[in-house]
Amino acid sequence: MKTIVITLIISLVATHSYIVAQDNPQSTLSKLESNDTTRFFVQQKKDTLDLSSNLATISSKSDTTKIKFGKKLLTVIDRGNNTSVEITSIGKDKNENIDWNNEFWNRKSNKGFEPHWAGVELGLTGLLSGSKSNSLKGDAAIMDLNSGKSINFNLNFLEYAVPFAHQHLGVVTGMGLEVSNFRLSSNIGLIKNDVGVTVADSSYIKSGINLSKSKLTMTYLSIPLLMEFQVPSGHKRFYVSAGVIGGVKLGSHTKVVYQDGGQKQKDKNRNDYNLATLRYGFHARVGYKFINLYATYYPVALFEKDKGPEVYPFNVGLVLLGF
Repeated sequence: MKTIVITLIISLVATHSYIVAQDNPQSTLSKLESNDTTRFFVQQKKDTLDLSSNLATISSKSDTTKIKFGKKLLTVIDRGNNTSVEITSIGKDKNENIDWNNEFWNRKSNKGFEPHWAGVELGLTGLLSGSKSNSLKGDAAIMDLNSGKSINFNLNFLEYAVPFAHQHLGVVTGMGLEVSNFRLSSNIGLIKNDVGVTVADSSYIKSGINLSKSKLTMTYLSIPLLMEFQVPSGHKRFYVSAGVIGGVKLGSHTKVVYQDGGQKQKDKNRNDYNLATLRYGFHARVGYKFINLYATYYPVALFEKDKGPEVYPFNVGLVLLGF
């Protein structure tokens, strides 16, 4: 890994005419030109590699390599599976640390602070009444759920962080898709009545049809704004974050499944069902290594005011895969 890092550093330096490589019996220097980029590759034959010129000096012994050019000093330290690079301005105390992991040469654009937003999440979704009770009564009773089959799925595909406070604290944002499946426990569907209010569809009951499944599915684009704290900093460390999530509705539909004449039937209807177009929620995340949990509560009602039952959604679950 250290050889790869040194090779790429030499490539950058050579491309900008910082190094004029000299013949060295302990290494081979090959040149590859592709488009407008010129790269130099170094193959070490012994533990010591020395290349020097009037503009730059490279020395390597054992697991440490120092590269000096101008007023900059680069120190490469090989620690097995992890290689670190330190760039220091000679004569100054300021330095910049860059981490290199496994077989990848990726500079941490956020200087060591890795946010915990992007990934795949799976959990349960539920509804609370206007009084913040999980017991739905009155008009809200039509949204009584089969809790064990009401699923929340999130695909957070973009993240960005602004770290500060010695890389232990940062602001995190990004984007994601949130899909919630509300599995209704009653033998009803949902429909908009003549005045445009979302109500129970009791036509199945009147027809003597017993529904084996009835659900409302909705998809939102989510944009978080979170404050994350890490101890110590890094992607596989203990972290906790909290903040708000904004959402824009992308689509919604209902689906009912039943038996009719011995045949399985499915009725799927796409409609907005008066679901809130814009919303925000309070969000929290906590994790350590492979154990990561999330929770979200939306103080914005599921349906628009006076156009459906007054219920408030929430999600809790696990992060299955972090990007």
